[in-house]
Order: sequence, then C-alpha cells, then structure tokens
Amino acid sequence: MPLSTIVEKSKLGDPNRLPEFVGRLRPDITDTKARVLFEIKPDNAEGRAEARLQAGRYLEALNAAIEPHPPFTGGTGFDGSLFLDFEQGGALWQLSWRTPEPGVTLYRWSYRRKRPGASWKERAAQAQLELPFDEVEKRGQVVEQLLRDAFDGGSISGEFPGDVYLPVDCH
Repeated sequence: MPLSTIVEKSKLGDPNRLPEFVGRLRPDITDTKARVLFEIKPDNAEGRAEARLQAGRYLEALNAAIEPHPPFTGGTGFDGSLFLDFEQGGALWQLSWRTPEPGVTLYRWSYRRKRPGASWKERAAQAQLELPFDEVEKRGQVVEQLLRDAFDGGSISGEFPGDVYLPVDCH
C-alpha cells in the first residue's frame, strides 16, 4: 500500500505532507497499530544494505507526515521458517527469514535433495543447499500465492502439488 494511503487510512496524519513521489512509495510491511515497518530483501550484503536504505527513507517520510503522533520504527523480532515439500518428496524447500536490525528482514531459500522413502523430518535434517535462482523463479509465483492463501484465509489451495510444514509442525 502506498505511503499516502497508509497515512490517510490510518488517520495518523496528513497525506498532503508527503511529496507526490514519496507518497507512492510502498514499504513491504507496515503495521499502523504497532507503528512498525519492515523492508524484505534477499539475505546477502546487497539485500541488507538496500533494505536498510529503503526502511530509513520510508520511516523518515512516514514520520514527517504523522507528527505529532508517536513515530513509526523499524520492526524487530520477525524471524522464522517454513518447509514446502514439492512433488511428494521430490524437492523439500525451506524459506527462512530473520530481522537482524530494526526494519530489515532478510530471507533465504534453501533445499534438500530427494531421498526416496525418507520422511520430511529426516530430509529437513539434511544439509541445506542453496536453491538455484532459476528454480526460485520457476516456482516463486506458486509459493507466493500459496503463502498468501495460507496467511489470508488460513488454508492451502488444493492445487498445490505438495505439502507445507509450518514451524509448529517441525517439532
């Protein structure tokens, strides 16, 4: 959601205080009740630097538009992972995310090789391998829609060719 819409809908300030270009910027995650913001990028030095820069710009713009209300800050404590089992054991992917500094959330995809007859827990214990970029691109849209469905509606589409194991399932 654009910054101008966030300010307007949350009734925290005056969206007219945002320059037009700045008002169109879209932070990745903004919680107007908790007044926190997260910018999500790949877990590497370039991603971390970009997330830090963008989160800083978004926070500066948001806080300029909402004063005298309490300011937004960079969110913390957003860490976790989930497993996706594609093709009934053909590919076990793991999406991990961490927030090493306020407002900066970094993610990493990894996978485990197929092991015939092994349970997903046994495969999860295998060494992680970096997921090739072409595979991420190939399946990224499927995974994005799956995650949106799971978190928005609480269910996973019957069209997904595999299983999802959330952290609670991993114990």
